[in-house]
Amino acid sequence: MKKKTDITAGGNMLSYASIMLLAGIGIPILAAMNASLGKYLNSPVAASAFAFFIAFCIALLALLLNDKSFLKEIATAPKHLFFAGTFIAFYVLSITFVAPHFGVGNAIFFVLLGQMLSAAIIDHYGLFGAQVNQLSLMRFSGILVMVFGIWLTQKA
Repeated sequence: MKKKTDITAGGNMLSYASIMLLAGIGIPILAAMNASLGKYLNSPVAASAFAFFIAFCIALLALLLNDKSFLKEIATAPKHLFFAGTFIAFYVLSITFVAPHFGVGNAIFFVLLGQMLSAAIIDHYGLFGAQVNQLSLMRFSGILVMVFGIWLTQKA
């Protein structure tokens, strides 16, 4: 288990936060674009497959442009970690199917709720090698405030 890092320490924190903010901005854009493509193609699964194909090509390009030393480590990595892609596949397939019927905002509300809950559990126990960040009363209260805020944005 990794020790908790103070997010106010270090010069990279602003960079990390900015990257994740951009990733977060991209999630509803992905949902709306893929849902729309699913309607045009009359197939949410086909839209998801195209999204994964493009994502695979971009990830492969990034891999080819970077260090290839990971190749010798593949055999020693825990095999269950290679199944992380099932979660992104489920997300993309489900958001592509659900968003046109439920609304992008409503779908993302429940995605964010699920992310808050699972992130708190993963951090609390340091699952999958994550930094341990105990679920204190203060952190739990912060999560509740965030969940309430997300809920409020859907009610407005």
